[in-house]
Amino acid sequence: MSANTQTTPADVRQWLVGRIADYLGVPAGELDVQAPLAELGLDSVYALALSGDVEDTFGIPVEPTLAWDYPTIDRLAGGIVEAARTTAAS
Repeated sequence: MSANTQTTPADVRQWLVGRIADYLGVPAGELDVQAPLAELGLDSVYALALSGDVEDTFGIPVEPTLAWDYPTIDRLAGGIVEAARTTAAS
């Protein structure tokens, strides 16, 4: 999945749920997209890996603090879409 102006928060949310569920070894359906990532079990190592995956998948530069800047899956999806649109516009 690469980011473009058509990428929606729902698309990104679905991708994030899959990635985070894979990191944590839990079924995707068990993840609450409104829960803080730390409460879901995402630690600093996974958060850093997630930042790299976001950069690789969506082709946008992100800070390693991404998971703390947007502390839920829902907020993170919105932040990624916003960053992708900003990057595409420049």
